[in-house]
Amino acid sequence: MAERPVAIVTGGGTGVGAASARALAARGYDVLVNYAHSADAAEQVVMEIRAMGGDACAMQGDVAEDEACRALAEAALARWERIDALVHSAGVTQFVSMGDLAGQNAADFHAIYAVNVIGAYQMVRAVEPALRRSPCGAIVMISSIASLNGTGSSYAYAASKGALNTLTVSLARNLAPIRVNAVLPGMIDGDWLRRGLGDAGFEQARQAFEQSSTLGVICQPDDIARMVVPLVCDATVVTGQLITADAGALLGRPPQVGAR
Repeated sequence: MAERPVAIVTGGGTGVGAASARALAARGYDVLVNYAHSADAAEQVVMEIRAMGGDACAMQGDVAEDEACRALAEAALARWERIDALVHSAGVTQFVSMGDLAGQNAADFHAIYAVNVIGAYQMVRAVEPALRRSPCGAIVMISSIASLNGTGSSYAYAASKGALNTLTVSLARNLAPIRVNAVLPGMIDGDWLRRGLGDAGFEQARQAFEQSSTLGVICQPDDIARMVVPLVCDATVVTGQLITADAGALLGRPPQVGAR
């Protein structure tokens, strides 16, 4: 059995998933980097982890498919004989104005829930036996502040992240001593949003986020990874928590000194 702990990171080729995979490797984890479409990006993450002295592999798989989730767990066990952590960063959305109730239908909701909620459940089910054998089994879900304030790219996305929060708490209650927590980012700088909003739309949204958040900055993938890693590695008595990492977006801008 491998001496180093092992993590599976879904959606690990880009964004928060890639940042989390690199950050866990820096803490001594070997990592299975799952991706759905970003093969080249996932292989780049693998090369970066190997350059750190760790071991990693990239594996395609759509977490909406239960067989793919089980295959990811089996591949990690075949390579390292252990799984100590799962970071579920895989996620999908549609960019539909919330003023457009006709913009999404039942099929759209099903497709988004299939990855964001059902995929999370299936991944946990696939890795749960191995995590129970680990001395430090931990799961971190990547949710969103859209789950709390009802904003975001679409109704289906916000609702799916709300469901993911509930799933996180339910799993934490029932899987102990495996720890299960969620990180809820604010707007994240990255290609995912740029593709969905377009360059002009992204810049407009970025400026609005920065102007309305307490800290006045947009979140970076590495910022979120720095929240994920302690929940995996250090927070041994923390479970069932929904931790916002949103630059104070939910708080809003502080009042001006002397304002009346």
